[in-house]
Amino acid sequence: MGRKILFITTDQQRYDALGCNGNDIARTPVVDRLAAEGINYRRAYNQNTVCMPARSTMLTGQYVRTHGVFANGVQLPHDAPSVAAHLAEHAGYRTALLGKAHFDPGFDPMFTFPENAMAGEGSTGPLRGFEHAELAMHAPTVAGRPFQHYGKWLAENHPDDVGGFAALLQAEGGGDTGAPETKVNPIPRDLYHTDWVADRTIAFLESLDDGDDWFVWMSFPDPHHPWDPPAAERKRVPWQDLDLPPGHPGSPDAVREVLARKPPHWLGFYEGTWHNVEGGPARFVPSTLTDDQLREVNAMAHVMNELIDEACGRVLDTVAGRGWSDDTDVFFTTDHGELQGEYGLLFKGPFHTDALMRVPLVWRPAPSAGVEPAAVADPIGHVDLAPTFCAIAGVEPSPSMQGAPLPAAPGSNRQRALCEWDSQFPGYGMHMRSIYRDGWLCTTYEPSTAGQPNGLEEFLGLLPEAIAARLGLAHGGPRSRITYDGTEGELYRVDEDPHQFQNLWDDRGYRSVRSDLVADLYDNLPAERDPKLPVARPA
Repeated sequence: MGRKILFITTDQQRYDALGCNGNDIARTPVVDRLAAEGINYRRAYNQNTVCMPARSTMLTGQYVRTHGVFANGVQLPHDAPSVAAHLAEHAGYRTALLGKAHFDPGFDPMFTFPENAMAGEGSTGPLRGFEHAELAMHAPTVAGRPFQHYGKWLAENHPDDVGGFAALLQAEGGGDTGAPETKVNPIPRDLYHTDWVADRTIAFLESLDDGDDWFVWMSFPDPHHPWDPPAAERKRVPWQDLDLPPGHPGSPDAVREVLARKPPHWLGFYEGTWHNVEGGPARFVPSTLTDDQLREVNAMAHVMNELIDEACGRVLDTVAGRGWSDDTDVFFTTDHGELQGEYGLLFKGPFHTDALMRVPLVWRPAPSAGVEPAAVADPIGHVDLAPTFCAIAGVEPSPSMQGAPLPAAPGSNRQRALCEWDSQFPGYGMHMRSIYRDGWLCTTYEPSTAGQPNGLEEFLGLLPEAIAARLGLAHGGPRSRITYDGTEGELYRVDEDPHQFQNLWDDRGYRSVRSDLVADLYDNLPAERDPKLPVARPA
């Protein structure tokens, strides 16, 4: 028999969101304790900085260019490898996914994709190797209709609480300061999706027999925007008491000075001359943010992180109550980070920086395994999770998996972590490849392919003109005013420049370092899937 596995993920959570990683505002004692008793990975990286590609890597154990979900809106093929299916088939594991999945596009008002249709069909699985699935997104409705299992449950049982959530990707101001994607949500805490995900996880665990081995993925939609936690919880972190985050340069002039050292879309995003349609609300212009708005956004993220930590505690109490604690491995990570005021910016997108690429990753091995607590600085990635689950279960990883089991102690000789970006909108066509190695973060920009079809244009052509215009998707979708010719890039010494303010890419003194890192990057990237999967939806 293998050990039991509780895999906890959040959405869009920064590495420094946790007390064990230096946060001194949000209280996260549950995950901090897991880190103290287990292994805290100090240099864990995702393989893409948005949801669907990162989550597909976790499920398949493959690099983005292999599983093919290179951007949001690209559906993971239903015959793609699944670590859940592998554990069920080869080790007899019971499997469940509770919360956010997002292997199918979420931009789906007609509910055509399985993830979005199953709640309305009364189905709870199977789904992608999970025998049981109950799903949730950031809001309970789409186009006025209940969305996924959480939305259906809330609408049927507590219809008066459906309308309190902020609109996703609309940049509407709210809260106390008018901050974008922020709202005072009157929903009671026990009806909010964080506690709902924990409740459904507990219900599945309670349905199991004592002797079952299980792999349960508990996937929280928070602290991804909108920042609209239950209103009664907002008092946990008064935004008026916060300073600007450490990665904020301090003033609009200082922001512009830092961003001017980076490729042009960074400063273009801040000024509003380039729109971050692939990582946030299209209408959002960061330079319009006030300091108080940034403070409120950060405060709400801290509140959401505290609620997640407490929900994790309830689930772990259930594990203990079943007598499983000594035989259960617990993992905690996120899909990608959040700029959250760094450089004066919000949201995510084509910005290869630690704020988005470096993720919290804690593994508390089952106490019965006898693994000593450790902090590991060796670079590792999400691609290593699936083979680690297989090792815990006592089965060989699938030959399709491209990572390796996570090291349980320092000194593993792991050398690098890789991350990629490819645009979902054909009018943008950005391509970035990054490597973290030896304390360096290097990103090379491949030539832009703006205007080259990728499949999304077919869907956009089907949208009624009025709807396309309202969504900013008319005339073939948005187009970037900035393109790259393949000579641009970014190079940072992250130990000396933790927020990546000083771009050394064009510094003659670092040309040999740059060349070595770029060569190493391409030597270690697997071959790209050919042909590429089509982009089915905008997100």
